[in-house]
Amino acid sequence: MNPIIREIKKDEYPVLEEFTYQAIYVPEGVTAPPRTILQDPNISMYFEEFGESEDDHGLVALVDHQIVGAIWARIMNDYGHVDKQTPSLSMSILPAYRNRGIGSNLLKNMLRLLKDEGYRQVSLSVQKANVAVKMYEKAGFDVFIENAGDFVMLCRL
Repeated sequence: MNPIIREIKKDEYPVLEEFTYQAIYVPEGVTAPPRTILQDPNISMYFEEFGESEDDHGLVALVDHQIVGAIWARIMNDYGHVDKQTPSLSMSILPAYRNRGIGSNLLKNMLRLLKDEGYRQVSLSVQKANVAVKMYEKAGFDVFIENAGDFVMLCRL
């Protein structure tokens, strides 16, 4: 499967709400939170008003003309916040398309885009138990802050 990776279009920005929900780590055997969690300001900051800042950047992965994955970065005071010059990264893949290399492909392309845009680094927050930690490490992320249940990771570009 070779997904098409491209910049997100303005009329596609609303999909980031669903991909924010998909990005919430849910351990195996645990019930996913209700979708009302998207109304929490600590969660809605990931997608609300996306595209209104020059520091908002997003890519999508398409398979058969359907968006199956998204990665986006913006400077915000979120769980992965490092400083006012470092964008925080969010990404998720629809469950049926996970473990097929789409996330790694999106990540590689986003890191290149951010470097080309002049950013020196990018951060993210990830639950320690999330298997994606290995993907982030392979892409060049290092643990910047270790909290009780999560890591803030940083990749120098």
